[in-house]
Order: sequence, then structure tokens, then C-alpha cells
Amino acid sequence: MKKLIALILAGIMIFALCACTGGSGQTALEGQDPSEPLTKDDVIKYMVVSSASWPVQDDWKLWEYMSEGSGATLDIISVPATDAGTKFPLLFAARDELPDLMAFETMGGHTKFAGEGLIAFEDLEDYMPNYNAWLESLTKEQYNVAVKNRKRSDGKTYYTPGTGREGRTRMRAWLYREDIFKKHNLKAPENFDEIYEVSKKLKELYPDSYPYSTRSFSYVFDLPGSAFDKWWQYGAYYDFDDGEWRWGATEDTALEILTFYKKMIDEKLMPSDCVTMSGTAFDELVLTNRTFIMPHLQLRIDYCNQLAQAENPEFKIQAFVPPVANPEKGVSMMERGDIEMIGISIPDSGRPEGIANAAKFVDWMYTDEAMELVSWGKEGETFEIIDGKKKYITDASGALPNTLYGFHTYGSFCRMDPEAAKAMQSETTLESEAIVSAHQLPYYPITLWLDFNDEEQAAIDTYRTGLKTHTEEMLVKFLLGQEPLSNFDKFVEELKSMGVDEVLAAYTSAYDRVK
Repeated sequence: MKKLIALILAGIMIFALCACTGGSGQTALEGQDPSEPLTKDDVIKYMVVSSASWPVQDDWKLWEYMSEGSGATLDIISVPATDAGTKFPLLFAARDELPDLMAFETMGGHTKFAGEGLIAFEDLEDYMPNYNAWLESLTKEQYNVAVKNRKRSDGKTYYTPGTGREGRTRMRAWLYREDIFKKHNLKAPENFDEIYEVSKKLKELYPDSYPYSTRSFSYVFDLPGSAFDKWWQYGAYYDFDDGEWRWGATEDTALEILTFYKKMIDEKLMPSDCVTMSGTAFDELVLTNRTFIMPHLQLRIDYCNQLAQAENPEFKIQAFVPPVANPEKGVSMMERGDIEMIGISIPDSGRPEGIANAAKFVDWMYTDEAMELVSWGKEGETFEIIDGKKKYITDASGALPNTLYGFHTYGSFCRMDPEAAKAMQSETTLESEAIVSAHQLPYYPITLWLDFNDEEQAAIDTYRTGLKTHTEEMLVKFLLGQEPLSNFDKFVEELKSMGVDEVLAAYTSAYDRVK
């Protein structure tokens, strides 16, 4: 009898669990009306990442407009970007503490949780008619740019596609001090021989300078990589012309780049600590007339110009056409950076009403009304019309609309008016963007969005960290002269013995599934 009772109780528990999760591990939404509009009684817990550059403020107009437009009450929970990496995993481990919505700062940030606690938009179609209508309105090219890179290994989407701003914060550029070059009758370099020669001239004029400078592996190696070999990056990359995955540090291109940099460092034309330099140290070089050619982010233009021009009105950083290093393999182009990285996800909190409300809110974000509000706000409050064009209203401090109102920040938009994105930038940056956009490679780096299944992820987890760590350690040693370049072949063999083939096989398998 006891055994029979135990079996009956177990059956009841299993039935209850299936009723709660829909039998697939996901909370079922029976009893929730997809057509019922949101009201102020519907409180949506919305967790957003707070950037150090524009920390989240509770009184931003943005939250007021989003609540008013959607109908719901937003309970904004901000998490500093520096804490997100530890905070988010803890939340998913304790499901009952999950918010209704989460905004991530990068696509990679949400990927690890897609299979652990996020709900696919495809499973919420009844609650998201505006989102679905927007998807149907896209051309194939628009779909590939905005949506395809959001798809995970199961073919579903767990992260809102964004359009209108297209990741201007990620756009790379070859930058230089245009005012210094004009002052000394110098022309922007068209190849790396000219970078070397003009750097020597600038060193003579400014002995305490490092004429060529940048920071971090991404800008030291990956940004200039295409000047040497079209698709090259120092880690895993896909060659779209040959249709192959490669590990860049194992190729002769890496030796070419190291050879050039070693010459620049030895002659003090480039700082030896380029890859480990802090942002503060780099800013000091830029703002004190001690560096003049700097491949970096396009957004550095407004940031540095605004800081420096208060004391030196002539100070001007501008973009120039990317130089070519190897005319046989390299191109006058850069990694494409206009991919939108910001997005919103719906975690499976176990609260049916919260999930349904979150889906309705995300759906509202794809309406024309929402696009207008999250892009501009309201006339007379956050923008005005001058000569027929919208212009943000700013205060005497000159603060940008993101810090004043919250526009363009993490989790603040899905669709954005492209004109609003332009209005955030100076004329100098818009001039730069014309140069940058005309010299971007035609495809995004697949490594920014590629998702792996369990088998592929196992290979990645086993080998990639060790490979990346050893690659970066050795590149630094080569730059500093701690390892002679004559040992480059030995370095390549070491990488091959550490699982390069296994990692590239995982990338190949994952990409073959979605390309």
C-alpha cells in the first residue's frame, strides 16, 4: 500500500511539474490573454546593464516614456557593467530571483543563458504580433543584418534584434590628428611604409611622442589585420573568399605584423606596452600631443575632440582611408563594425504573468510609436525642430542625450530612428562615418554571434581558452623582445599541438549549420 501511495504521489508531482513547465522545461502560459493590454498595475521588473560612461538614472525621461507608451509600470533594476558577469549567472541559478526582462550589452553576454533560462520569441508568437509583422517587413538583406546573427544553435531567437543605430559604438576607424598633419604639411599614409616614414618625421618634431599608438589586442592586431590579409584576425576567423576557418596566429601574416611592430617599437615610434596599456594612459597620449596615428573606435573622435578643444580649439581627430600593408593579400578596408550588439531577453522566471507581460512589452518596442519615443522622446521636452529637422534639447553642461535622458543606452531600444543615431554625433564624426562606411568589409566577423551546440561547446571549452591565452602571451613576448621572432615557427607548432584543429572543427560545424 505504501508503495502504491508513493507511486501516486510521484505521478501527481510529475503532472504538476508538466503543467507548470509545459513538459519542455519552459513555463506554460495557460490562462494569460495575449490580447489583453498592459496597464499600470502590470509591474515589469526590468534589469539593465549600467555603463560607467552613462550610468543608469531612475529619473531618466526614457523610463517615463516607455512606461507611458507600453501601458505598464517599469521597475528598473540597474547592474553595473563590471558586475554583470557575476550577477547574471547567480540569478539564473536562483530562478525565483530572475527579473521579467534583462538587457544585455553584447550578443555574447546572453548566449550562455539561451539554453539555460531564456524564452525564445518563437515560443511567444501569440503575444508578439507587432514583432512578427516587423520581421515580415524585412528584406532578405535586412534580415541577415538584424536577425540572422541573433539565431542560436536551435534556430530560435532569444535576444531582440535591433535596427536604426547599427552599432555605431563598434565601428573601427583609422584615426589621425588631422590638425597636426596639416600644420606640418604631412599627408595621411596610404601604406605601412608611409606609416613608418611619417612616424619618423613626427618623432623628430615631437621627440617625447609615440607617433603610432593604439591599445588592446583587438585594435593592435585585429583592426589592422585586413591591411595585411583581407579577413585576418589573430584568433579564430573565417576567410569568406576561401570558405575556411583559421587561427590567425599560426599564419605568416602574424609574423608580418609582428615584424612591422617590432621595428616601430625598437625605434620608439610605438609604445611597447600597446596591448596592455590602460585606457587612461592611452587617453593621455592622445590628448597631450604624444600620438598622432591611432587605429581605434570611431567614437574616440567626439570623445577626444570635446575634451581637448576647450584648451586647444585646433585639436582635431579625424578618420582617414585605411592604409594597405601587403598589396598582394591586404585591402584598404576594416572589420565591419556596424552590427548592433545591444538587446533584450525574456528570462524564464517561472511567473506566467510576468513572462506574458514581458513579451507584450517587447512587442510594443517594435511599434512605430515606440521607435519615436525611445529615439527622440517628446517635442518640447527632449527634442525641438529646427529648420525642419529634429534636434535634441541639451543643457548648459553639454551633456549628451544618453546621459540626460537615457536614449541609446543598454536596453533602451529595439527599433531606432536612424536620424536619431546621427543626431547624437558631431559633424566631424559624421564626416568620419562616410569614410569608415565606405571602407568596411562586406561581412561581419562570425565569431561575434556564432552559437555552438553541446558537442561543439565541449571542444571550445576544452581548447580555446588555453589557445587564446598562449597566443596572447607569446604575441606580447615577441613585441617586447622577450622571445625572438626567429622562434615564430616553434610558436606555431605549439599552437597546433594545443588543439587548433579541434577548435576550428567546432567553428566549422557550427557555421555550416547556419550559413
